[in-house]
Amino acid sequence: MLKNHTFLFILGLLFNLHMAAQETAAYTSDLVDYQKALTLYKNQQYLAAQSMFRQVQSDTNEPVLNSDCAYYIANCAVRLNQQNADGLIEKFVEDYPTSTKRNTAFLDVADYYFENSKYAYALKWYGKVDEAALSRAEKEAYYFHHGYAAFSAKKFRDAKKYLTKVENSKEYGSQAKYYIGFMAYEGDDYDEANEYFEQVSDQDRYKEKLAYYQADLHFKLGKFEKAITLAKERMASTEDPDEISELSKIIGESYFNLEEYAAAIPYLKEYKGKKGTRDRQAKWNNTDYYQLGYAYYKQGDFENAISEFNKIVGGKNAVAQNAYYHLGESYINLGKKQEALNAFRNASQMTFDLKIQEDAWLNYAKISYEIGNPYQSTPQVLLGYLEAYPKSAYKDEIESLLIDSYITSKNYKEALELLEDGRKRYENKQAYQKVAFYRGIELYNENDFVQAKSLFDKSLSEGLDPTFTARATFWKAETDYNLSNFEDALIGFKQFKQLPGAMGTPEMENIDYNIAYAYFKQKNYDQATAFFQSFIKENNGDKLRLNDAYLRLGDGYFVLSDYRNAIQAYDKAIAINEIESDYAFFQIAISTGYVSKVTAKINDLEQFISKYPKSKLRDDALFELGNSYVKAGETAKAVKAYNQLTQEYRMSSFVPKAMLREGLVYYNGSDNTKALNKFKDVAGNYPGTPEAVQAVSTARLIYIDLGRVDEYARWVKQLDYVEVTDADLDNATYEAAEKQYLDNNTDKAITQFNGYLNNFPNGIHALNAHFYLAQMYDKKDLAENAAPHYKYVIDKAQSEFTEEALTRLSEYYLGKKSWDQAIPLLKRLEAEANFPNHVIFAQSNLMKAYYQLEDYPQAETYADKVLSSSKIDNKIKSDAQVIIARSAIKTNDEDKAKAAYAKVEKVATGETAAEALYYRAYFENKVGEFKASNTSVQKLAKDFSGYKYYSAKGLILMAKNYYALDDAFQATYILQSVIDNFKDFEDVVEEAKAELSKIKAEEAKTNASVDTEN
Repeated sequence: MLKNHTFLFILGLLFNLHMAAQETAAYTSDLVDYQKALTLYKNQQYLAAQSMFRQVQSDTNEPVLNSDCAYYIANCAVRLNQQNADGLIEKFVEDYPTSTKRNTAFLDVADYYFENSKYAYALKWYGKVDEAALSRAEKEAYYFHHGYAAFSAKKFRDAKKYLTKVENSKEYGSQAKYYIGFMAYEGDDYDEANEYFEQVSDQDRYKEKLAYYQADLHFKLGKFEKAITLAKERMASTEDPDEISELSKIIGESYFNLEEYAAAIPYLKEYKGKKGTRDRQAKWNNTDYYQLGYAYYKQGDFENAISEFNKIVGGKNAVAQNAYYHLGESYINLGKKQEALNAFRNASQMTFDLKIQEDAWLNYAKISYEIGNPYQSTPQVLLGYLEAYPKSAYKDEIESLLIDSYITSKNYKEALELLEDGRKRYENKQAYQKVAFYRGIELYNENDFVQAKSLFDKSLSEGLDPTFTARATFWKAETDYNLSNFEDALIGFKQFKQLPGAMGTPEMENIDYNIAYAYFKQKNYDQATAFFQSFIKENNGDKLRLNDAYLRLGDGYFVLSDYRNAIQAYDKAIAINEIESDYAFFQIAISTGYVSKVTAKINDLEQFISKYPKSKLRDDALFELGNSYVKAGETAKAVKAYNQLTQEYRMSSFVPKAMLREGLVYYNGSDNTKALNKFKDVAGNYPGTPEAVQAVSTARLIYIDLGRVDEYARWVKQLDYVEVTDADLDNATYEAAEKQYLDNNTDKAITQFNGYLNNFPNGIHALNAHFYLAQMYDKKDLAENAAPHYKYVIDKAQSEFTEEALTRLSEYYLGKKSWDQAIPLLKRLEAEANFPNHVIFAQSNLMKAYYQLEDYPQAETYADKVLSSSKIDNKIKSDAQVIIARSAIKTNDEDKAKAAYAKVEKVATGETAAEALYYRAYFENKVGEFKASNTSVQKLAKDFSGYKYYSAKGLILMAKNYYALDDAFQATYILQSVIDNFKDFEDVVEEAKAELSKIKAEEAKTNASVDTEN
């Protein structure tokens, strides 16, 4: 048994020894492979090494070997930039927490990333390193690498923490000091930066790098002479254009701060600007432009100063305020007041430097007074200054300008509001008298006579200036005349003539003419003729008014039955031949009939018909000629004249009269059949007219003479306007109403005429009743009530009332802007009117109506017709030219528009004049006459500032002009001002926004300060 046990023991021992030998052989084999893998790793064959390390790791059971393989597998992954590299490192640390390579792994990976300039990755792993486990030599490298990686990642606090630990290191000290100095420089700690840079400035490797920074440091420390010296030294040794640019900036700004502006200019100009983070193009900013501009300004080179200052677009800081103020001064030195106005206005709206703000506002106020202001009225600007600076040394001067500005600004509406708003401190009664007068004139020219009269009354309430008291008296009388208050007008004209302030006024020249007309309208023809004669005697060469005076003098004599004097007056009117020669000739013919034999009248009428084939009075002449032939016993010629009238002038009011007269000729000649036929034509075709009523009455006599009363009764029953049995009641009712009308008892007359029409809707006098009712409703400003009565009149046959009814009804529809309803009436009026003023009224309103309906060719056609008339005032003339111009603009015929607006400008007033002046500037801009265009806009701002729409549009033109003249500041400032100040005009604001956006986008290409977002 012992032997067996011994044998078994020996056998087991041999087996264990055999197994151990096998394990040793395996380990030895793994170690050989591990060494091979390590060799591959050291030869940077990381993929092959990683593969072999994985093979060794899978074959070995040795913990240390396994740990080392895991370390190198992860390390290879880092170097191969494999996606799971970080995970492998983390897993290695987690799986082998006691590995001696744990800290080495962190440091090795960090150093690998550091060496490959992947500093953000390096920082991550340096942060995991246990610096206590590092040797002294390893620590220095670790501190420097960690610090530099943080520096590169712009984590300056961490960078300084680690770099400071090696600033005295033999190996890393100088580098650490350089980077610590640079971080101080970047952090604006220039003293510390200079201290560190000085410690390494003697080393060749840093000299080149430090040259620029030291120059810049001395500049920022205010050591400008030293900065200039260092920058010039560096500039002499470098060819880098970017560095030369930056060094030029240092030298230029240093000279600028030393107030050596002449020396600064060439260096400031040499600076190329900074490159942006997105746009790599080098750009200047507003401060750069300011410094160069100010240097030029201090040298008295205002042209170049302006060229730089005006590139400062949208500046909103102290530098910009200073720049805009000096820009204003530069403009003043060159006599460019409009440009200076904008610059000072901008500076006055900034509060960075209160002294500059006050001085800028003072200049802004004074220039506004001198040239006008397109943004706000000059009185507002001056008031604003006085309120902001009540203790200003310039207070008395500005108050004096304020008083005068109420007149010179020409924005009378706003000036009046300022004078009436309770600011008694700056009230001036004499200014109020003048402003109220001029505002009244504006309203008068706009045909707002009621409001104009109230303004003249306000002016008269402050009768301090005798001249303006007289003029206001005159124009108040003129408004009364236009309001048909002829008695009040006459009183006013006579008062004016007696006032001491009237002498030498323009109104005094024609006062007798005005008095004469006031008498004429009151039918006081004796006085009217006397004053027309007085005017004629004193006339100063006004041929048009003289011509008219002779016509009215003739009319006065005619009404007074003084036909010989009437003929003489009409003859003189014809000799002048400015207006209405046909009327004068016709009146001579009529007058001749009263002072001579009928033959002479016939000759004159025949001449008239031949001489004036297109006269509106030709139908009158044919009718009178027929009557004259009847009187002369030449009935055949009379019938021929009546027939010619009815054939050529079917719409004339004389047609039923001529037909009636022709019927009477037949009746008196006992040709009853022809007479009855003619009377029936009149009664049937012109129902309700006085001629129809007379025709029925005369026909009745013929039927009675013929004994055919039953036939008469049957015929009359067909005429719904003749109620034979009620004829007496009809006449009595009408006559009662007419009496109230003639006695000016308007309310009673309206009641009784309405009663008449209710009882006799188709009565004998229905036409008259409707017309008189319409006129009375008009007198009471009840146009809505008047309209249906006028409509009744015009729907009936032509009568003496048709022309006036057409005029009034078309006025009603025009007032309602019912263009489609107004146009047919106006066309009828144009064709049928006997009075030239009604023809002009029709044509001028047809042109306006067609324009409103966007029928521009028709609008132009009627405008041409209006202009072809010899007797139109400037207001109608300018309206016609404006319609032509506007229509041409709408149809893109700018050449025609330009010519038309040029004519408008010569005669227009008020808003129309502002429009014409705007288009003058517009066309000047179109042909590149930018300075001339700006001059026109300045005139628009000074003379027509009350018309804000055209002021705003003019400002956009001015902005375009300035940009074309390379003045970006003026362009952008003006456009922004339009956007801020004219919000009521959406179309103008949108145009300004679009233009401003376009300019800013262009300026942003060279100016880094331009904000294209706002």
